[in-house]
Amino acid sequence: MAQGEAGTAQETADPGDATASRAERKERTRRAILDAALALAADSNLAAISLRQVAKQVGVVPTAFYRHFGSLELLGLALVDESFRSLRSMLLDVWRHAPEYRDFIDGSLPIVAQHVRENRSHYAFIARERTAGPPRVREAINHEIALITRELSTDIARTGAAEQYSPEDIALLADLIVSFVVTMAERLVEDPDSEERTLAEARTQLRMLLVGALNWRSR
Repeated sequence: MAQGEAGTAQETADPGDATASRAERKERTRRAILDAALALAADSNLAAISLRQVAKQVGVVPTAFYRHFGSLELLGLALVDESFRSLRSMLLDVWRHAPEYRDFIDGSLPIVAQHVRENRSHYAFIARERTAGPPRVREAINHEIALITRELSTDIARTGAAEQYSPEDIALLADLIVSFVVTMAERLVEDPDSEERTLAEARTQLRMLLVGALNWRSR
């Protein structure tokens, strides 16, 4: 009886193991497709590569590509989402623990520099596709940057800045800060060896910006 029960348990475990294995293989293939697209687009942009090139790089047939992404544009959207998801989470954590909005600078810049360092191919992709990518990919990148800007606006207002700034001026300040940070990230991608100097210059520029912001009063 015990032996029969053990045999039944073994038989029922196998389908689950096989399912887990298939899921793992599917995820590995998906990851390989994303990495191959990043590598192929490194010297040009997403619009210049083909689905067949990506499939060949991964070692799968083109139909296997469609099981993961309906098109190269959808693959690009997945890369945009992947690039911004963890960055937004880290920045939100910094901003929500900053006592004053001027502290956002010293907290945010090292986080962005570290993220660029650890995900350089993603940031290079974003920098290229932001201006030269397919329309939906460009829109997705701008949408993510707008989300970060809105989240920063909310946290600036939370620190008490709303007492001296109108909502419109808070939004303008957040947009200026995020624009500086985006430019810094692009410089870090282009010249990784100058990270220390780039960070120092960005910090100085943003502090100069805040000198004016701290003395600004909305009408």
